[in-house]
Parts: sequence; C-alpha cells; structure tokens
Amino acid sequence: MDNLSRTPSSGDTIVAIATPPGRGGIGIVRVSGPEVASIAHSLLGGLPKPRQATLRAFRDARGQAFDEGLALYFPGPNSFTGEDVLEVHGHGGPVVLDMMVARVLELGARPARPGEFSERAFLNGKIDLAQAEAVADLIASGSVSAARAALRSLQGEFSRHVHAIVADLVGLRAQVEAAIDFPEEEIDILADHRLVQQCQNIRKSIAELLAPARQGCLLQEGMTVVLAGRPNSGKSSLLNALARHDRAIVSAIPGTTRDLLHEHIDIDGMPLHLIDTAGLRESGDEIEREGVRRARAVVAEADHILLIADDCSADDPDVLAAFIPTGMSYTLVRNKIDLTGREPGTIRTPPGSQTAACAAEIAISALTGAGVDVLRAHLKSRMGFQIAGETTFSARRRHVDALIRADQALGSAARELGLRRGELAAEELRQAQRDLDEITGAFTSDDLLGQIFTNFCIGK
Repeated sequence: MDNLSRTPSSGDTIVAIATPPGRGGIGIVRVSGPEVASIAHSLLGGLPKPRQATLRAFRDARGQAFDEGLALYFPGPNSFTGEDVLEVHGHGGPVVLDMMVARVLELGARPARPGEFSERAFLNGKIDLAQAEAVADLIASGSVSAARAALRSLQGEFSRHVHAIVADLVGLRAQVEAAIDFPEEEIDILADHRLVQQCQNIRKSIAELLAPARQGCLLQEGMTVVLAGRPNSGKSSLLNALARHDRAIVSAIPGTTRDLLHEHIDIDGMPLHLIDTAGLRESGDEIEREGVRRARAVVAEADHILLIADDCSADDPDVLAAFIPTGMSYTLVRNKIDLTGREPGTIRTPPGSQTAACAAEIAISALTGAGVDVLRAHLKSRMGFQIAGETTFSARRRHVDALIRADQALGSAARELGLRRGELAAEELRQAQRDLDEITGAFTSDDLLGQIFTNFCIGK
C-alpha cells in the first residue's frame, strides 16, 4: 500500500497583515512560528495568557509605544496553523500596521507568502487540502449560498465523503493485492465476482458525490456567458436587464460597444460572468474591427453564448449562428418583441428547422423585461444549477476532474478483475486512490500546492 504523508512546515516564523489594505478601525497582524514567544516579550512586554484577549501597548526597539490594542496568543498545536500563533489587533491605519510588521521583522520573523498560514495548517495536519481551499472560497464568496457552502467544506463535509470512498477502495485493494501476493492459496480470490461488485459500488458512491461536487463547483466558480449578435440587436440592453442596473451604455448608434464589457451577477446564488461584446459585422473602422476580433475570441472560450437577434430584423438565425464555433452551446434570444408583438417566453422550434440545433429559442424584450425571467431560468438549467440547500458544499474544477479520473480508473479495474488480471486491476485501483487523495492532499505534488496557495490572500 502507498505510504502517504505530508512534509511539515519550515521552522521559520512568518508575519503578515491579515486585514484588507486601506484605513479601518481595526487592523490585525498575524505571526506564526517558533519565535512567537520571544517576539511577544519584546513587542508586548510579555506573553499573553492563551486564548484570552489582553490589552497591551505595542513597543518599538527603544521601548516606546507606537500603538495599543488587543493581543491574542494561541499556543501550538492548538492553533490554526498548528504552531504558536500571535495576533495583535491595533488601529487600522496603513502606517501603524507597517510599523507593526517592521517591528516583528526586526525580531526575527520573515514576510509570509500568499496563503502560507493556510499552507502551514495543511502541512501540520490541522486541515486537509479541500478544507484549505474552502478557506479561500469562503473569503471570495459572491453570495450567501456560496459562503454557506464554503463553510460546510471548511468544516469537512466534502472531505468526509471522499475519505469514506477511499476507505472502501483501500479495502478492495487489500483483497486484490493479497490475491497477487499469495497465488498458492487454495481459494482463488480473483474469481470472486464480489470484487467486481465492490468496484461498481465504489463507482456508484463516486457518482453520488459527483453531482453535489459539480453543483458546489458551479456555486463557487459560476459560468461565463457571452452576449453576441449584430450591432443594435440589444446586447447592452440585455446586459443591463440581467444585471438590474445600467451597466452598459445603450444607444441607437450602431457600434457603440467596441470593447469587452464584464459584469458579475448572481441568479438565485449562481455566479454568472456576463461579457458584452462588439456587434458582429464587417467594418472599415480599425477600432471596431479589433472589438469584433475580441468578441470572436471570448465567444470561443465561453461556457454558453446568448446569440441576440433583433426580432424586427430579417436576419436569418442560421447566418447569425455562423459566428458560433462548431459544437459551442448557444441560446438564440429574439429581442425587441415589444415592437413586433411576439409573445414572450420559449419558442417551440418547428421540426426540421436549422435552429433546432441550438439549446433554446427565447423571445424577450430587454427594454420592458418581458421574458427575461424565462431567460434567467434557462441559464440556470443549462448548467444544471439548483438552489443550494443545507447539504451543498463548495468544490472546485480540480475536485470534479479528480472524481472523474478515479471513476474511469475504477471502470478499468472492474474490467481487469472480470478477466482475472490481478496485477493490472491493482494498478488501476492504485491510480483511483491516488486521484481521490489529490482532493484532500493525502497525495499531492509541490507544484499543485504552489498553484493552490499562491491564489490565497497574504495573511491567510
């Protein structure tokens, strides 16, 4: 079996400001490492009692106070990082906080890297990797639903599901590897069809976890939707209608939007990244041509495309759809129905129509709002989004990818077990466990850790 372990964090003492940049009533500086006690004596005049907020003056190298506030001491291993941790809560001016950090650096600490406090918590076994990522997700939450889901992951809900699957997988691996190591035994373990059934049961557990993981990933990362169409089709008006405020300039002059316009909204808790683009047409204007080029580029990378058609225009939808790369998902939105009298909502496309290839055809008026609610519901359904419940947890794309790879490896293992090829089955099972262990960090690479924790805030 694999011997998976983590490398403990270094012996350095680190320091960082843990509150956002700018002026505020309170600013927090966090210190973690073996020199915390000596730093506290020099900075505070003594080590505060564990886990008790104590009013102290903060002193410079000459013993003069430059600020005062609360000091909190958390002795390791009963701290967030697993090391001795000191937090000083002073006044939130940038100059005061810089003086605090400079003083702690004088006393032997070094500046913390982004995410290094959470990284140390992971390396010292206080949290696993999925929980560490949930810390960043909680900070970056764009909705109440996303924040609650991140907190459940931070509390270990997602990890518990993964650990349960890994435990079943380890039991199966033990049986298969025993059959390989002791082939002379009278009982042919590999001939036992229950091994294949165990493999399928684990795959079922992964499938049951994949659905909420995909939902949690969507809740955190959202989807990117590009609004594309001819000039004056109402793309900017639709952006404003979906955002519920005047984000884009709306004008009857064609070509008003020349650059990409980004807006982040949420629909019932689902983060949505809207991108308004330049009208798709040939133009002699160099700036507009660049806008069209950029529009085509973001269309190619979108999760979904809203292809806006002016319902007053004789434009053939198939001509518009030619701007969409082959295989890309798009919805045809017929706008300006307030001028044509068409009923709002989903249009039932006649059988055999070329537009039947698109996800849906929806009639709206971005000006009056008619049909926009239908479009909102359609966007949620396109990504399989459902309103987050009490069992939703946060997840990331890498978690979903790892679950998919583990399931594929288990499928291969089941086939090899059916053919009684134990060595090949054992290798596939080992790979499945390795994939699952990437989620919690029981097995991971330094490159992956670096990528994850450098996206954290400094001081977290």
